Amino acid sequence: MRFMVIPVLLLALTAAGYAQERRGWGYGFAGAGGNSQGTSLHVGGGGEFLIVGGFGFGAEAAHFGSTSRFGDNSVGMLSANVGYHFGGRDLSRKLVPFIAGGLSVANARGGGGNFGFGIHYWMHKRVGLRVEFREHIFSSDSPYLHSFRIGISFR
Repeated sequence: MRFMVIPVLLLALTAAGYAQERRGWGYGFAGAGGNSQGTSLHVGGGGEFLIVGGFGFGAEAAHFGSTSRFGDNSVGMLSANVGYHFGGRDLSRKLVPFIAGGLSVANARGGGGNFGFGIHYWMHKRVGLRVEFREHIFSSDSPYLHSFRIGISFR
């Protein structure tokens, strides 16, 4: 039985170490934006996971539509992103700036890319406020989609 003490202690210390880090979270957002056709509303959600230091990957699903007729002429989007969160794993940091970018697929526009930047304000170790700017760019003959988004992050 004594031979089990060391592996159990190592496992407990490893788990305690991970508890001191912020590794992954989900988020939901809403925001106002625009494109060449006017003002629009952007809603969605996703998740991010840090792999090494502040580097990580994420994915999100979103809906982008006109503020006057949200259901008509709107765009559904899926995005896969890479990003960097400055000091992102340290739970003692309340403000965590980030940059992100990746590939996007939209039902009415085909494939393209996106990039953005923002900040997380972790109000509690499990709940944070997310504020960001995101730009989606598709082919040269389709409109760009940009938005200022605010949301809630959760672990």
